[in-house]
Amino acid sequence: MAEVLAEGYNVFDTAKSPSGTVKYLSAPADVIALIQSGKLSEHILLVQGGTTTFLAPALSMGALGVITMSGAPESHLGILSREFQTPCVMTAYLTSSESRYVVGATDPSHFDEIAKALDGRKVRLDCTDNEVGRVVADD
Repeated sequence: MAEVLAEGYNVFDTAKSPSGTVKYLSAPADVIALIQSGKLSEHILLVQGGTTTFLAPALSMGALGVITMSGAPESHLGILSREFQTPCVMTAYLTSSESRYVVGATDPSHFDEIAKALDGRKVRLDCTDNEVGRVVADD
């Protein structure tokens, strides 16, 4: 069985199981640069929050999948991911770590730990469970 690297809220049930290299996007300029590179379809997008304006251009241009480190499936990004049928795991945490996101009380090191562990990894998103989305090693 493949290693589950992270888990979080599954935004919607889907049989889609996209595979790609995780690309951490820390700023809107990173999103634009990825789109302009022509390599959007090779990446699972990792972002800190669930802001729609930040990722809307990527969702509308065919992002494979999204992982957020905060946010809820009821957020605008969750709604848009369902609308675009883009698999999305929200408020992901590393299965190898005790660190968890807590609204208003999360140290930046939590986000840094996840970005460092996942950025550049080849993964597959498993969004078949009603509640839990999984980020599975695919390398």
